[in-house]
Amino acid sequence: MFKFETMFKTWPKYLTIVSLPILAFIAFSSTGWKTLLPIFEAFVFIPLVELLFKPDSKNITAEEELKLANHPLYDFLIYLTFPLHLGLLVYFLIGIASPELTLFDQIGRTTSMGLLCGVLGINVAHELGHRNTKHEQFMAKTLLLTSLYMHFFIEHNRGHHRNVATPEDPSTARKNELVYTFWFRSIIFSFISAWNLEKQRLRRAKKSTLSFTNELLQFVLIEIASVIAIFYFFGIETMLWFLVSAFIGAILLETVQYIEHYGLQRKKVNDKRYEDTNPTHSWNSNHTMGRLFLFELSRHSDHHYQPHRKYQILKSHKNSPQMPTGYPGMMLLSLVPPIWFRLMNPKLLHN
Repeated sequence: MFKFETMFKTWPKYLTIVSLPILAFIAFSSTGWKTLLPIFEAFVFIPLVELLFKPDSKNITAEEELKLANHPLYDFLIYLTFPLHLGLLVYFLIGIASPELTLFDQIGRTTSMGLLCGVLGINVAHELGHRNTKHEQFMAKTLLLTSLYMHFFIEHNRGHHRNVATPEDPSTARKNELVYTFWFRSIIFSFISAWNLEKQRLRRAKKSTLSFTNELLQFVLIEIASVIAIFYFFGIETMLWFLVSAFIGAILLETVQYIEHYGLQRKKVNDKRYEDTNPTHSWNSNHTMGRLFLFELSRHSDHHYQPHRKYQILKSHKNSPQMPTGYPGMMLLSLVPPIWFRLMNPKLLHN
């Protein structure tokens, strides 16, 4: 095992994420096995690299944190993914129904587009959705639109972060729950939760749930209009492939949510409330490649402990439960329940 020190002290290390849109462009310009290049990077190359190198739990100093917290280059890097993702989506839509493509080519390109929806779409939207400026929240909602998952903006910020690691949270996986059943439970009940959150907000404002001020209704109408627009401009075949890619993006998100809080529970203080969220209520991973690939999402314990901290200053906590490898590898393991349960259930006993 090699000691994997932080490759860079400053922002250039996050340029590694640019490899994904580059490979996606190649995939959307190619046929055959090249259409799966982004998948190979995410679920073959990165998991293998993370098996070779030790995780890096080192945190930046308080002085470095002050310098990095509002450094404009970190914002620039995450903003850069916005036009890249939308541009690649348009490029995908233009070419996916070409008569020159085989079914394998179309499946490969669509799977790669789905990966983009999960990584550059939902993952970046998650980071931007926690910020307070209108332009960042607009970008977050637009990126979620590419997976037809805009309700995540409501439920995640106002529901999941409040209820994480409790039975009230549809996005927290229970011990011994299959990832496949979790997908359905989380997708259905997260949408219901978003509806109820908007219903409560509008009731406090003394407005009708069915009014146009209901943000969830706005999101649903925008999603329907977007699908109709794709059908109108590109045809039904392209629309269907887009729907598949959006579904893949959503499934990737739900798989990530499955591994992030699997089996963890907050203690009940009394009949009405649970203990405050702390770093022990999310699984953490310090494996560097996965951290860079996902803009530090895998330092999830600190994210839930301090949700408004930007990705570049998230910390590792000694008391947070640690995954044995990075997010890409753990996602693959979760798809094989016997291995997942055998690996993760004993760890729950020590947390």
